[in-house]
Amino acid sequence: MNNQTDVTEFIFLGFSNHPNLQGLFFLIFLVIYLTTLLGNTLIITSTRISSALHTPMYYFLSNLSFLDICYTSTTIPVMLMNFFQEKKTISYDSCLSQIFFLVTCAGAECVLLAAMAYDRYVAICHPLQYPVLMSVKVCVFLVTGSWLCGLVNSVTHTVLATTLTLCGPNQIRHFLCDIPFLLKLSCSDTSLNEFVLHVASATIGLSPCLFTAVSYILIISAILRIPSAQGRSKAFSTCASHLTVVVVFYGTANFNYDRPREGYSLDMDILVSVLFCVMTPMLNPIIYSLRNKEVKCALRKLVGGYTFLGNILSRGQWSSN
Repeated sequence: MNNQTDVTEFIFLGFSNHPNLQGLFFLIFLVIYLTTLLGNTLIITSTRISSALHTPMYYFLSNLSFLDICYTSTTIPVMLMNFFQEKKTISYDSCLSQIFFLVTCAGAECVLLAAMAYDRYVAICHPLQYPVLMSVKVCVFLVTGSWLCGLVNSVTHTVLATTLTLCGPNQIRHFLCDIPFLLKLSCSDTSLNEFVLHVASATIGLSPCLFTAVSYILIISAILRIPSAQGRSKAFSTCASHLTVVVVFYGTANFNYDRPREGYSLDMDILVSVLFCVMTPMLNPIIYSLRNKEVKCALRKLVGGYTFLGNILSRGQWSSN
């Protein structure tokens, strides 16, 4: 199908209400982006190096960290460059590319969080069958399935977006491209796009959320049946980090996508989206680091190893001098 559009670029209106704070915004989001990259990279590296983290739960966690890096790298670099531009623009092709990667990562993360909930359910409710039910093949299948779900969903939306006729205006009241924003700018029939969007919200968004909720209902009921308080505490600690991440992810996602669009200022729209698109990927490694003893131990060893290596190299330089 041909792409019939008169629009060659879009203008972002996000943060336009505060022209004197562009430099401050740049510094804030640069720090957030670097923190996100550092935190998630440390998680990925520690799960690869530490033999104690070679388990299904941490295999899923490393993939979640990689997803968060991809997710933020899709939006924040463009935002950072636009802080120095008087006219904050993105080309039509770049906008579609941003939508493709953004929807892919968001969809994959929804399914991956459900897979992680299944892992915790098997570990607590069926511990004797855990090695069989969560074998290497099963873990690879679940992660691959998460990426495929996000990819198929993204390809569908992106292809349908190319059929939209965009006659203007070309202003997006945001700092990123997303399907609902293009639908608002379209002057052609968007009924098919909206239908597919609702179907995707139910299958990729709502279904994993319900699956995760049911998994944790069964997990909590199983934990409450453990006779000793120490046993209950130990069992709950194995899923506390993931549960916290799930609550933060779906809480901010629900507030971002399911709240009424009318009656909210541009600043409120931007703030809500920043919480979901920017803050959540930064918080995930922090949550796992603070609430998980194995991850904290692996990170200490990793940082300690780099410090030890740095001391050796510095001593070598001094001795050579």
